[in-house]
Amino acid sequence: GRQELMVHFREYLKDMLEDDESGMLEKLLLICEFPMTVCRKLTVSIPCEGSYCRALVALSLALSPLWLGVYAYSNFDVNLWGWKMGVFVSITSVVGLMIMRYAPGGDGTMATMLAVPIALYGFIVAATWIDWIADKLVGLLGFLGIILRIPNYIMGLTVLAWGNSMADLSANVTMARKGLANMAITACFAGPLFNILIGLGAGFGVLRNATKTEENHVHLTPSITTGFVFCFINCGLLLV
Repeated sequence: GRQELMVHFREYLKDMLEDDESGMLEKLLLICEFPMTVCRKLTVSIPCEGSYCRALVALSLALSPLWLGVYAYSNFDVNLWGWKMGVFVSITSVVGLMIMRYAPGGDGTMATMLAVPIALYGFIVAATWIDWIADKLVGLLGFLGIILRIPNYIMGLTVLAWGNSMADLSANVTMARKGLANMAITACFAGPLFNILIGLGAGFGVLRNATKTEENHVHLTPSITTGFVFCFINCGLLLV
């Protein structure tokens, strides 16, 4: 198992450093991010072809409850550390040991019946990482806004919006270059739509649970109205 982990991370580092499409600055930033990448890989299970590593899937299943406990306490002040966490860790550890014993190693692929639920569980854990990183990013942007005396809505309409879109921009451009233009165009609309529906739905759900009220009145401020106007203009330009 340890040998498989060493090979996996060695190949990851090699691909990262020898990538001809990445510049020196991007490689430097990836190296700085590498400790955080290791933490994510050790808690997010990916049994899919192309990223499959039997030892990493087993270890990430065993360690994922620890990350969920840290996430719940740091973001929601919910203490999961108790006998329930012990049971959770025991179950995931047993599943991890079974994967190490029975799952194929090397270049083999895991059975679909087993890979699908593990991938769904890994998706949930990955979503907690995204939420945690986004929370820290918003806090950092708020701090910079206070230091530079920039209003929060200006930071949201510029820096946060641009930074949130860079990953989608890179992915969509890559798909278009590979001849998947229809998929790239669809992603331009599907990504923001997903963020609006899930972001607003989850946000108002949490607000309703916190305030214990059946309805919450929303008033469109000039900054929000400006954001909607630019959003509609962008959609129109994409259609043209």
